[in-house]
Amino acid sequence: MARNRQQSNRMPFREDRVLTWTNESEEIKPLLAFVGEHFPNKSRNDLKTWLRYGHIMVDGVVTTAFDAPIVTGGIVKVNISRPFVVFKHARIQLVYEDDDIIVINKGYGLLSVGTQSHRKEETAYDILRDYIKKQNPANKLYVVHRLDRDTSGLMMFAKTEEAQETLRHNWNNMVLDRLYVALLEGYVEEDEGFIKSRLAENSQFVVYSTKDSDDGKLALTRYKVLKRANGLSLVEFSLDTGRKNQIRVHASEMGHPIMGDRKYGAKESRLHRLCLHARTLRFAHPITKKDMRFEQPVPAKFLNAVNGMGPKEFKH
Repeated sequence: MARNRQQSNRMPFREDRVLTWTNESEEIKPLLAFVGEHFPNKSRNDLKTWLRYGHIMVDGVVTTAFDAPIVTGGIVKVNISRPFVVFKHARIQLVYEDDDIIVINKGYGLLSVGTQSHRKEETAYDILRDYIKKQNPANKLYVVHRLDRDTSGLMMFAKTEEAQETLRHNWNNMVLDRLYVALLEGYVEEDEGFIKSRLAENSQFVVYSTKDSDDGKLALTRYKVLKRANGLSLVEFSLDTGRKNQIRVHASEMGHPIMGDRKYGAKESRLHRLCLHARTLRFAHPITKKDMRFEQPVPAKFLNAVNGMGPKEFKH
């Protein structure tokens, strides 16, 4: 009986009622004044209460600043039902979100999705699924692509089955740019070039190049050296194909494995991590077809490593 009473006391989910306006004038307007134009019957104190408790969003970001500037074309949303659900997590930065996709900056050491051998380990998928279900329990999250556990940087999930299917079936045409940056051991001789091979995987889940056209899948990686210093090369990689461990294998075959990548021949781990970061992601939006481009800075520790700092100066 107690359990039945507890269930009956639960409040049913009520969908958010969100009102949206765009500043179509040519003048910049303070947020509170702009919202007040659309709520003439609300007192200034009522509007401030909405601000204080996170009911107001400007260009996709919840704000509490009453004088936040609303530029021409700026979009303001007011959630009448409740405060907006704000994403916060120590290992993931939310870069972009709309009704169809989510783009994140994933920290290293975090699995993208669950695996057979790590079923109980928290993943980026788990974290984001919990977040969107706080918005609405009916929301779902769909996997589009993956990053290795120890690779940091930009990755995308879909929020609708349509978006997922569109991206999966047209991935090579819709993804316009995928740039990575890595620290390689030693000095890469050529300033730029490419590596082309067929990649296969053995029973120990190690990916390797093969000349057997019936065994491996074609992989093409382009590279450009950004800087050489301190026994390391800071290198930018772009992918023409997206095979498992592609950059890691090709860097190793260049004779310059990624620092920290013991699996593929690295001899040192000065930063105590795999030094590979997905820096740029550009694609056609699966629904609107709009050109979407997201870019993260080169990790500060990567830059420090080629700017003359010694191993003892790195902190974690």
